[in-house]
Amino acid sequence: MKITNCLHTAILISDLGKAEKFYGKILGLEKVDRPLKYPGIWYQIGEYQIHLMVHPGLQISLANEEKWGRNPHFALGTDNLNELIGRLQSHGHPVQMSQSGRAACFTKDFDGNVIEINQV
Repeated sequence: MKITNCLHTAILISDLGKAEKFYGKILGLEKVDRPLKYPGIWYQIGEYQIHLMVHPGLQISLANEEKWGRNPHFALGTDNLNELIGRLQSHGHPVQMSQSGRAACFTKDFDGNVIEINQV
């Protein structure tokens, strides 16, 4: 037996409209059909999905406020990191560059979930 691939990551959010703005409009992810009744959105990235699930009153706290990459997060790849950083900043989202020397940064969605973005 072996695990063959990663199918999706489930992320808790508090506000569906704000999450759709961040993941769909700012990051530009492709929304896909979601056959479930409770509030949420699914996004497709290649063969992988991000499942956003609404949890009213959600409060995210970071174990390490200084270095976002040392907190729970998921990573995405982009073909133009600088353009994406500019888009994030123009919409008021904080960006923290990776201190590893890689072409990568960390940002937060409206709820404070940390996302790593790598130049690929």
